Amino acid sequence: MSLRDTFEFLAQQPLLALACGAIFVVTFGGMIKRATPRFGRLLQGVGNLALVAALLLTIVQVARLTSGHDLALPQIGLPEQRVTGGETRIDMSNDGHFWLQASVNGQKRRFLVDTGATITALSEGTAEAAQVQAQELRQSVLMRTANGTVTAQLARIDELRFGNVVARDLDAVIAPGLGETNVIGMNLLSRLASWRVEGRTLVLVPNHPQLESAPN
Repeated sequence: MSLRDTFEFLAQQPLLALACGAIFVVTFGGMIKRATPRFGRLLQGVGNLALVAALLLTIVQVARLTSGHDLALPQIGLPEQRVTGGETRIDMSNDGHFWLQASVNGQKRRFLVDTGATITALSEGTAEAAQVQAQELRQSVLMRTANGTVTAQLARIDELRFGNVVARDLDAVIAPGLGETNVIGMNLLSRLASWRVEGRTLVLVPNHPQLESAPN
């Protein structure tokens, strides 16, 4: 791997880059400590703090995410969703999957509900339209999709709303290669009071039902 390839790889892995930079600072501080003890100790202290920060950020990220599931991306189909009492009910589409219309930071988009996906995923087009930006200090992840393995950037959605369900500050990934497909994963479903499948209907029950979103 060339030096350029190394820098490009580190640019995609900010936590690893932070750790490598911290190790360099600690090492350099140790090398100059004899000549300039105070400055050397300062550099070592800064480097150690950066290493601790990288470790804590990694622990938080791993705690929020698991890597045991991939995204399923079937053909698009969009049945109508409806709110009944405190529930949002979504009929199964002809392809055997559940699709819904959701608002991402005010932008209307359609989503596949995928209980096999650990985390909610946005296409690049949806992320751009909804002004959802990748978080620089969060490590990218590799995901297998219908178009092969892609590098996805971790992000956070300010508000995702559908039916009587509203999720705020929701972890997500921005994944190239999804086309126009967006995916609601288990990190959103786990926030609900409950969810279940009744025959060909997906029933979502939020902890605090909101007013139904206005139709397009």
